[in-house]
Amino acid sequence: MIARNTPHLLLLLVLLVGSMLPDPSWGSPTEIRLAKGQTVYVPVYSNVYSGPKKNPFHLAAMLSIRNTDMTASFRVTTIDYYDNDGRLVRRHLDRPLTLGPLGTTHVYVEEKDTSGGFGANFIVRWTADKVINAPVIECVMIGATSGQGISFVSPGQEIRE
Repeated sequence: MIARNTPHLLLLLVLLVGSMLPDPSWGSPTEIRLAKGQTVYVPVYSNVYSGPKKNPFHLAAMLSIRNTDMTASFRVTTIDYYDNDGRLVRRHLDRPLTLGPLGTTHVYVEEKDTSGGFGANFIVRWTADKVINAPVIECVMIGATSGQGISFVSPGQEIRE
């Protein structure tokens, strides 16, 4: 009986062992993105719903722009904050800002600032003189009320190169 079921047992063993192996893409480095400039859309969740009554939970938000290139600078030309309806709320740059190699800048939106609403976003534009490593542009949201806390990161998405 064992000899007759051996192929089935081997197949089962292969399936079990195979399902326990790690995903080959897990932990592997992602593709390095190179660009000379981009327009990046960054979702901002300055308010989220909480609880069964869908009460608004206000969050502070910090836009972070990080130069990942170890040798080249780039210029941030636009950091604009838009509301739920796509209307410009405020411009955060009066003139271009240069970020040196591995440099970082940020914009902070206070927890009590609800001007963006539930669908707020940043539009960030940057440019470089040559092709460089694309920066990491993301927004970190955090809030704590009555012993309840929440924090998460929202990555930027390139919408134009």
